[in-house]
Amino acid sequence: MNSPVTARQSTDDFADLKNRLKTTWMTGDYDVFSRYMEADAESFFRRLDVALGSRVLDVGCGAGQLALIAARHGAKVTGCDIATNWLEKARARAAAEGLTITFEEGDAESLPYRDGEFDVVVSLIAAMFAPRPDAVAAELTRVCRPGGTVAMANWTSEGFVGQMFRAIAKHIAPSGMPSPVLWGDPGVVRERFRDGIAHIEFARQQYHFSYPFPPEAVVMFFREKYGPMSRAFASLAPEAQTRLHDELTRLWSAHNMADGDRTEVDGEYLEVIATRSSSEVRRDSIGPRSVERAARRAALLADRIEQGAAALAGFAAGLSREQWAMPVSSNDRRSVGTVVHHVASVYPIEIQLAQSVGNGTAVTDVTWNAVAQLNAKHAEEQRTPDKFATLELLRGNSREAAAAVRSFTDTQLDSAAPFSLSFGAPVTAQFVIEDHALRHSWHHLAKIKQAIGQ
Repeated sequence: MNSPVTARQSTDDFADLKNRLKTTWMTGDYDVFSRYMEADAESFFRRLDVALGSRVLDVGCGAGQLALIAARHGAKVTGCDIATNWLEKARARAAAEGLTITFEEGDAESLPYRDGEFDVVVSLIAAMFAPRPDAVAAELTRVCRPGGTVAMANWTSEGFVGQMFRAIAKHIAPSGMPSPVLWGDPGVVRERFRDGIAHIEFARQQYHFSYPFPPEAVVMFFREKYGPMSRAFASLAPEAQTRLHDELTRLWSAHNMADGDRTEVDGEYLEVIATRSSSEVRRDSIGPRSVERAARRAALLADRIEQGAAALAGFAAGLSREQWAMPVSSNDRRSVGTVVHHVASVYPIEIQLAQSVGNGTAVTDVTWNAVAQLNAKHAEEQRTPDKFATLELLRGNSREAAAAVRSFTDTQLDSAAPFSLSFGAPVTAQFVIEDHALRHSWHHLAKIKQAIGQ
């Protein structure tokens, strides 16, 4: 009896969420805000190497920042956004330059276009904020022609903007939506684009924020011009607004690379370039689809390794100097920084063990006592590791570990051999990967969060 009521409430709640998101993005002055970010938007578009005359769809086009760039390069451009006021600004800018661009209202989760209508579908720091990421991935793929390109730029959790989002989240209750910065995790993105995509590439890029005014004025600029920031401040009491303003000013100041009354900050984003499959294969078919699933097993393991490392790096990046130096627990007196460095440094060892088992070689000489001695030696040598260098080591070694795992065949993953860290039991290479290289980062992340009370 309650099912229709529950369904109606759920539908109404989602409609309310959509309306609130639309209001958020129509707040502020995104036209002025986005003009400070045009240089790197140009770089992003140039890397796509879009052919002259290509049909380009800019999803979440705002006031036309990327769409205008694409049209200047000779593309046939359509831009869509839920914020209708910025579409008016975009039309005015295109008319002023004599550019023919179609700008129209459109939701990234339900695009008003035919299947395969565009050669290139792009979203620059936009579709990542929609509440249903799987619907976004499906729609971006659907409207791209077979063999065409789907490209995104998405903020990462560990980058500067991810840190800014975490600072805001301390003061504002979560929305219930999936975190937008999950779109900055290669493993998550690969899974979301699991259907209809033949090939996908990732690259970490830096978006350069450059303002001719100091960090405190930058915070005010974001508060006045950037819709989500405006709405965040408006939801807080005056005292909480002051606390948030001060925390964001400290964050911008700590990352500022400029002197005097300028602000220069780099924000990391994940560049996603995917190629739409040339042909479709039924989900329930055998043969090609089952082969695809089998071939994906190592890739998905690798993605999960990168996801765990990114989670640890993202959390550690936001720690203060005092938190970085504090002991992990009363039993483990290693500093948080030492433990993060430990996770980073053992990836090569963990992968080597998995490769041995995958090749059918028993591992009998690696004991828990030997592991304890290795950890003690590492703790002595890395009492106060440099934070920046440690996070770079973590990212680099985890990427290399993931690349090595992607080379495993299914036969190697299923191969079993005696393993001394499992009491000599014959375990598979996949088990070694999951129980060591993959679990390790999550295990220590949980301990670190507990140590600092989060």
